[in-house]
Amino acid sequence: NNEPEMAHPCTLLIPLILAAASHNAARPAGDCPRRCHCDEDGMLLRVDCSDLGLSALPANLSVFTSYLSDLSNAGLNQKTNCSTTANWCVFPCRMLQNNQLRQVPSEALQNLRNLQSLRLDANHISTVPQGCFDGLVSLRHLWLDDNALTEVPVSALGTLSSLQAMTLALNKITHIPDRAFANLSSLVVLHLNNNRVRSLGKQSFDGLQSLETLDLNYNSLEEFPMAIKSLSNLKELYFYDNPIQYFGRSAFQHLPELRTLSLNGAAEMTDFPDLSGTRSLESLTITGARITSLPAALCEQLPNLQILDLSYNLIQTLPSFRGCDKLQKIDLHHNSIHELQAATFQGLTSLRSLDLAWNQLGSVEPLSFSGLPVLTKLDLTSNELTTLPVEGLHGLTHLKLSGNEGLQELLMLENFPKLRVMEMPYAFQCCAFVSCDKVPIPWDREENSSNDFGRKDVMVSNQDHDLEDFLLDFDDEPKSHHSVQCSPAPGPFRPCLHLFGSWLIRGGVWLIALLSLFSNALLMVSIFLSPTYLSPARLLLGLLALANSLMGVWSATLAVVDALTFGNFASYGARWESSAGCKLAGFLSVFASETGIFLLTVAALERGLTVRCGGGKGAASGEGKASVGVVKLASALCFALGLGITFLPLVNLGGHSVSSLCLPLPLSEPSSLGFMVALVLVNSLCYLIMTVTYTRLYCRLEKGEPDNLWDCALIRHVAWLLFANCVLYFPVAFLSFSSLLRLPSVGPEVVKSVLLVVVPLPACLNPLLYILFNPHFREDMGLLLKSIRGALGGAPRLSLLSLDSEDAEKQSCDSTQALVTLSSSDESLGKSQMVQSTEAHRPPVPLVPCR
Repeated sequence: NNEPEMAHPCTLLIPLILAAASHNAARPAGDCPRRCHCDEDGMLLRVDCSDLGLSALPANLSVFTSYLSDLSNAGLNQKTNCSTTANWCVFPCRMLQNNQLRQVPSEALQNLRNLQSLRLDANHISTVPQGCFDGLVSLRHLWLDDNALTEVPVSALGTLSSLQAMTLALNKITHIPDRAFANLSSLVVLHLNNNRVRSLGKQSFDGLQSLETLDLNYNSLEEFPMAIKSLSNLKELYFYDNPIQYFGRSAFQHLPELRTLSLNGAAEMTDFPDLSGTRSLESLTITGARITSLPAALCEQLPNLQILDLSYNLIQTLPSFRGCDKLQKIDLHHNSIHELQAATFQGLTSLRSLDLAWNQLGSVEPLSFSGLPVLTKLDLTSNELTTLPVEGLHGLTHLKLSGNEGLQELLMLENFPKLRVMEMPYAFQCCAFVSCDKVPIPWDREENSSNDFGRKDVMVSNQDHDLEDFLLDFDDEPKSHHSVQCSPAPGPFRPCLHLFGSWLIRGGVWLIALLSLFSNALLMVSIFLSPTYLSPARLLLGLLALANSLMGVWSATLAVVDALTFGNFASYGARWESSAGCKLAGFLSVFASETGIFLLTVAALERGLTVRCGGGKGAASGEGKASVGVVKLASALCFALGLGITFLPLVNLGGHSVSSLCLPLPLSEPSSLGFMVALVLVNSLCYLIMTVTYTRLYCRLEKGEPDNLWDCALIRHVAWLLFANCVLYFPVAFLSFSSLLRLPSVGPEVVKSVLLVVVPLPACLNPLLYILFNPHFREDMGLLLKSIRGALGGAPRLSLLSLDSEDAEKQSCDSTQALVTLSSSDESLGKSQMVQSTEAHRPPVPLVPCR
């Protein structure tokens, strides 16, 4: 056979492989530009010349260069000829952003026929010369954003017939002329956002037959651009934050390909636009307008609508959304909707998220949510709900009801088997969904959590909830036993079962309440109804007993509530916290505490001045009357200051929350912490004044005649009494400063015990010490009983003049439970003055032995 043999295919590849290998071996090391970093990519080369401060483009790039990395921060400051960079003609992408270019380097870009993407953003380009883009027949993407352009480069863009995406955002363009993009027939995406565009020609967008996305956000448009009507293929249209005062009802008609329409800030837009002929619309956003109602035929016009956002409008009523079968998300927050009817959302079989927060919803019909089989997220935050219909809500994973103070009913776990995230008005409504045996959160965070909702738009806690939402979106089959994130979380200050955590606290509160009410009442009777002279010190003592009795009313109120709700406090907790009784009890507690401190300060100053100015005897008769008037004025001022401080948290000026103990507890806000710091400093100042006053008083008496002025045994007793009351004040002061410093060592149970037992303890200790150890009380009660028996028996009433002056002198040095323990006699009147004063909290004073 003379026929030539067929060569094997493999033998034909050998010369090609050898040629490639030889070329690769022969490629000189100089192919990589100096100072640049190069990586081999098979037979090609990747060059990275970024951040080198280059003043010109590299001139010795290899023909095998497949990718040139970002030349950002290169500091290019001169034009470059294509002749010196001939190899650039094969580049698919060229990046020149983040430089100092003042104009487009026209000569360097000419004849780059294979260039597909050009980035000139983040420069200082103010002009684009005509013809600078000539020859870029393959260019698909052009970035000219973040420059200093004041007009659209119409002439330069005329040759880019293959351009598909262009951004002119972040410039200073004020006007778009007619036919500005006439030759860009392939353009699909156009970004003109963040400019200063005020007007557009009626034919601005002529020639953009392929345009699908137009972004005009953040401009200065005052009227709707009618040029948009020519964009027959437009699918996405964005108008956010333009001062457009008016949209014609027909502005968006007959845009059959429009998929997304986003308008924001049209403050004068009062009517919903007519969208007939725009049946392909899938996402509609109109926020910040003044729309008051929606058309009844909304779903007939928009049968493909999937997302509807009409937040921040003035919508009052809603039509039926029947027919919007594809609707998946509805945002209607921050409107004025008053009610939901049963037919409003019927038939929305695809609806997954419904946001009706920050409306005025007060009426929701029982079947309002019954036609929503796949609804998973429902937000009814900050409305006026009193009941929540649960029909149709079995599939919910997110439920937000915070801010509905009238919604006090408990939700049942069986009605929400898939619930994962909850925000409720009251912590007690979380008891059915979370374990009450878990470790409680810190007390200040527990109190703060109930007020994190109700803020307007900026809430840090929402970031955690958004993350939870993101994670739950991937959980298509939630576990049967899952944890529920519910806020505000129950805890010691918002318990599920018992108001008091233990029988020890329960017994202590009952004992303090009974003793405080009885002993203070007895003390006030002995002072104000006694036939003896009411001296300034005795007046202060009686007023202090009145303040202490108010603290006893608070303790007694809590004890009764605990008994009535024993074992089921969650069922009544919401009604109790919002009731007038709780607010009154908390008011009395704070008022009694602060007024008592101020009265003690006045008593300390009055006794110190009396010893300094009048001594023990020989005071003029006029001084006693003047002292009573001054003390009455000072007492009125104390009550006024107490009322002022009490009203601040009551009207929430200090940013406080109310717990089940009815005490205003501070939040983490600066105003709340500032109020608490000021209050602690004021109280500390009062204690400091009392301490200094009594220290000087003891020093003065050490140099005087104690046998004529003081009962030595009683001096030691009062000193120990002051020490005991100071010890009782230490836990309160420590808790106050630890909360300010955010110390984690103090648990909520300890704080609750201190508030229930230690804080009201002086209210019963002070009168008991006076009743048990002060002989003056027995003398007053004896005189009172004699006066009563005399009045009933017809005997003449005992007069002050019948008292033996020597016995009165012995009694005049007796002290009460207060720090002030001094007496004085008035020789000009011929009768002794029995001086008494009380104090609920005492600063320590040194023990001064009698001589």
